[in-house]
Amino acid sequence: MGADQKISQNINDHAGLQNRVTKSIVIFYVFIVATMFFINSDIDIISSSPALSSFGFIMQKQTHQGEKSGVNLQLSIEKNNEEEEEENLIPPQNVTKEERMAWFRKNLPKFEILKSSYNPSSASFHLRVLSFLTQNCSTFFFAIWLSPAKNFSKREFITFDTLFKVHPQGCLLILSRSMESKRGYRILKPLLDRGFKVQAITPDLPFLVKNTPAQSWLEGIKNGNRDPGSIPISQNLSNLMRLAMLYKYGGVYLDTDLIFVKDMSELRNAIGAQFVDLETKQWLRLNSAIMIFDMKHPILLDLLEEFASSFDGNKWGHNGPYLVTKVVGRVVEGKLGYNLTVLPPSAFYPVDWNKIKDYYKKPTTDSGITWVDNRFVELIYGGKTYALHLWNKKTRDLAIEEGSVMEKLFTDYCLTCSNFTRT
Repeated sequence: MGADQKISQNINDHAGLQNRVTKSIVIFYVFIVATMFFINSDIDIISSSPALSSFGFIMQKQTHQGEKSGVNLQLSIEKNNEEEEEENLIPPQNVTKEERMAWFRKNLPKFEILKSSYNPSSASFHLRVLSFLTQNCSTFFFAIWLSPAKNFSKREFITFDTLFKVHPQGCLLILSRSMESKRGYRILKPLLDRGFKVQAITPDLPFLVKNTPAQSWLEGIKNGNRDPGSIPISQNLSNLMRLAMLYKYGGVYLDTDLIFVKDMSELRNAIGAQFVDLETKQWLRLNSAIMIFDMKHPILLDLLEEFASSFDGNKWGHNGPYLVTKVVGRVVEGKLGYNLTVLPPSAFYPVDWNKIKDYYKKPTTDSGITWVDNRFVELIYGGKTYALHLWNKKTRDLAIEEGSVMEKLFTDYCLTCSNFTRT
């Protein structure tokens, strides 16, 4: 299977379909609001703060005592807690499977991510996603953040910043309970102030996997009947969530350790190779840091089924890039319905994880300066790279030194970021 080989050219127009469906949702809500306004003249539509307006609107009415009470028409819920409690999603290490399962069952009530986010007084997760997609998006992107918002640093923000530099008409949805908060709003405010379409909403994992092959797997986890493994379950739930989200809505999934350098709105049903055979040019391993699919793409069902049937929570990458590599490798060339392109490493992974550190270093010689200039030109003007994966586990604590490749990239592709260099 060649790195550039396309299995099919037939592609559905996801954006057009979403816009037609979701416009009817918005019209319905406008009708409901107008009807309630004329029927009940004492309804008071409250002007919300910028933080509230970024999450939706809240309608309230006056009671006889002059107090205000909700009328159960909320498009979203404001999160008032400034301090967030981090969920203890890390199982104890060096214990038996039985001991780990006992710990997991005991702590299940604390795992908010496993619960539905549905609230009778607010719009469902599904309607909120559809409403977000009515904004005439050139491309629909989404990311997942299952850590506390206080852990969302400038390094992660670079991903969103450069995304909008390259895709100013794109829409970015962040699936995150912690980022749908005042702290999250402050993090995203530089982008919101510039008019970019970005929003954080609390995910509903039970809804996302409903009627998919992964539904029974999640039910087993929620019931405490499946071993979550020794790896933090958030890692594996992120792997599951991106597959389910792509299946139900389509779009572009992205990790939060990327720099975007080229418009990728024309890519459809594509995934990137991390390694290729230097002689045969056939791909050897895929990566799931960026995945682009139309909704209901058949291979997404295959991936969800493989996730549920072969889940192993004790092996890093088993339920992520290795799973994707295995399933895509089984796809037979020309198989009906499998419109899929495997892009070469230069598309998303032009620099391997064991070489990325050099891109953060300040050149100290003339040859070093030439090397930096050549790498920068290759990434920006070579025409093959859409985004650069930064391998955050290896680079999070590295200084971005003045004159380095990274410093040059940030200078050219950041809209709001500054003071990222440390010598």
